[in-house]
Amino acid sequence: MTRLLELVAAIALLVWGTQLVRAGVLQAFGANLRYLLARAVGNRFAALTAGLGVTAVVQSSTATSLMAASFVAERVLALPLALAMMLGADIGTSLVALALSLDLSWLSPLCILVGVVMTVARRQSEMGRIFVGLGLVMLALKLVRASTMELTHMSALQGMLAGLGGDVALAITVGAALTLVAYSSLAIVLLTAVLATADLLPASAALGLVLGANVGSGLLGVLTTATAKLEARRVPLGNLVFKLGGVALVMPFVPALLAWAEAAGSDAAAHILGFHLAFNVVVALVFIGLTTQVSAFVQRCLPSPTAPKEGARTPHLAASALPTPHLALSCAVREAVYQADVVETMLRGIPAALQDNDLGLPERLRALDDTVDTLCSAIKAYLARLAPEALSLDEQRRRGEILAFAINMEQVADIAERVLLDVEERKIRPGRRMSVAGLTEVNELHARLMTTLSLSLGVFLGRQQRDARELVDEEQRFRELERAFANTHLVRYAGNTRESVDTSGLHLDLISELQRVHSHLCAIGYAVLEERAAPFSPAWGSQTP
Repeated sequence: MTRLLELVAAIALLVWGTQLVRAGVLQAFGANLRYLLARAVGNRFAALTAGLGVTAVVQSSTATSLMAASFVAERVLALPLALAMMLGADIGTSLVALALSLDLSWLSPLCILVGVVMTVARRQSEMGRIFVGLGLVMLALKLVRASTMELTHMSALQGMLAGLGGDVALAITVGAALTLVAYSSLAIVLLTAVLATADLLPASAALGLVLGANVGSGLLGVLTTATAKLEARRVPLGNLVFKLGGVALVMPFVPALLAWAEAAGSDAAAHILGFHLAFNVVVALVFIGLTTQVSAFVQRCLPSPTAPKEGARTPHLAASALPTPHLALSCAVREAVYQADVVETMLRGIPAALQDNDLGLPERLRALDDTVDTLCSAIKAYLARLAPEALSLDEQRRRGEILAFAINMEQVADIAERVLLDVEERKIRPGRRMSVAGLTEVNELHARLMTTLSLSLGVFLGRQQRDARELVDEEQRFRELERAFANTHLVRYAGNTRESVDTSGLHLDLISELQRVHSHLCAIGYAVLEERAAPFSPAWGSQTP
């Protein structure tokens, strides 16, 4: 039992190591890799080569699939070219497996040491994560080999693994399931090679597990993009079609392949990894000329809606962008800007609600608060899916700014809802009117508020220190104007002006609430200014002093 636990722990370490490498590469070189993929739009062979190269660096065809899917969703890349990329990505995974299968365990301590030193001493966390991940992968393979040698004498385990050899379809199913659990077909292929070398796996079971790992990789892409845009979901589905077609193509030749493997020699690992590479190369050669046809088939399976609902919009929060942090942050920024647009609609309706006695207007504007709340919740949930360790320092700051902006917009919408409710209950329903002077003061405050909203949005998008300072300085000027208007209202109230007396409470509450809205809008200025004042202090809400 102890040996079996050691094997499971070694497998877990192998999976973790591959994920560390992938996260480090995407964080350090994600933008360059995306640029390389975006440039590969000339023809399908260039796309295949780009997919191969990126996957060889990232060590994950799933990550490449998500990148390609995001390009298709953004209409940067045509679907047939994205599918060609995936054919190259699968070949890249096979080449990585061949490289990692070499006995490089002597490099493991050196890689881990270099990675730790780079992370701790020189603060190069991305490259350090890559070296630590590579070291853990090589260490894990060594531990897997050692554990499997000890398990060769366990008759129960031998019987269980031997049972897979009698049913290739069962082995394919098990391989696909293990890939989904491990989130890595590379780890399952390497594990299969080690088990086959230790004579724990029959050749037929090993081939089945390799085929299953390929199918599992395709399923993984489909599941990962299940909530993404329709266009993005077509890429992994097309890749799954390639893999299933390849398995159907190879299945009749499995007996001949087994006979060849027995005649070729005893190097089981080389046979397994060679079969993995040959399978993906054959699939690429067969389907590279059929990407257009597969693209049409996938589009029939996932057709575009012919008549979208009036007023419907597609959220900018694409799940396919999450593996590339800077792209995911851009998606969150776009959604936050839309949230600000909804808030602006609410704020712009306040003067009209004060001027007219239309009961329907405040009610319609107040209903937009639910939309703002929903958008804020969606942005928070989306940003929470970005692992902090996968973000650079600037990306962590940006995530904090986006979250702070979304929360402040939600709070502004809450205040606007209360203001509109007050106007409805304390002015429109009783049939009261505000004085001309009072309306003029409120309109002046409101005009400056809308200017501040535009400036706040510009600071949020541009992150310029000069604009942030101007935004912060504007807050004090607005406070002084609000106090001055409160005093002039009291003068009118003392003069027993009827309109001023009837709407005194509403007037004072209104200018006070506008000042609160203004403070929330100025909060983003403090967040940008603090980037230079402190190493990193993410803003989670309003930063009003």
